[in-house]
This record gives sequence, structure tokens and C-alpha cells, in this order.
Amino acid sequence: MEKLAAAFAVTLGKYVSKEIVVFIISMIPILELRGGLIVSSLLQVPITTAIPLCIIGNIIPIPFILLFIKQIFKWLKNIKVFRGLIEKLENRAMSKSDSIRKYEFWGLVLFVGIPLPGTGAWTGSLIAALLEIDLKKAVLAELLGIVIATVIMSIVSYGLLGALI
Repeated sequence: MEKLAAAFAVTLGKYVSKEIVVFIISMIPILELRGGLIVSSLLQVPITTAIPLCIIGNIIPIPFILLFIKQIFKWLKNIKVFRGLIEKLENRAMSKSDSIRKYEFWGLVLFVGIPLPGTGAWTGSLIAALLEIDLKKAVLAELLGIVIATVIMSIVSYGLLGALI
């Protein structure tokens, strides 16, 4: 993820400020807040600036995914070129849905909050939409998950653990 985030940072950094780079990276699937915090550390953006940028960037896509992804996927499945890709995305997301299906709210919180490959707000939102989890419950769970991810990734990216010990 670090290499991908750094590549985005270098490319975007030619055109916009480092704060905008961090914000945009936090909105991108796969990278999200985790990539944004890594890049903000690499670009030496102060943590007090980076955290709000990353959180807001990571939150913005959530309601759109929760509200519209099922309709978008349904529409794209009618286009032969996209059918296989959409089915693959749905199957991949649903293969990770066991803890969310079983524990719903807290499963979604932990899925979004624990920074492992293939987890995060984008995938969490997709799974929540496919499982038809209540919108308010899903948004709250994802916000809590983002807070957890922020704490973990701030410690990792900025070395706060070393400063606290």
C-alpha cells in the first residue's frame, strides 16, 4: 500500500498542494484513510492537519456507496463488459462479510476499523449495502470504525507509539 500511496502522492503532488493530495488519497478505494495517513507522514503534513483531512476524505464516499451501489451494480450488470467485474466485486465483498453478517454493528465497526488488506470504509459500505443493513446503523458503525483506524494508523504512520513510551 505504501508504494501505491507514494505513487499517487508523487503524481498528484505535481498539480495540487500536499494537503489536497492527502484528502484525495483518503477518498480512493483501497488507499482510503490508511493511505492518506501514510502519505501525510511521508509529505510531512502535521498530524493535526492530516487527521481531519483523512477522516473527512474517507467519510465522503460512504453515504453514496450505501445509497447507490446496489443500483449502480444492477445497472452495470446489464452491460456485458462490466458483468464479470461486478460479480467478482460482489463475491469478494460477500466473502468477507461473515463477521458483519454475524455481529452486524460491531462486526462492521471492526471490519472498517482494523487496518488489514481488503477492509475499510469502501468495502464495509459495499457489504453493508449488499446485506441491507439499516443506513443509520451502517453510517454510525463506519464512523466508529474510521475513528479506530485513525488511531491505529496515526500510531503506525507518525510513530506516536514511540513518543508515548
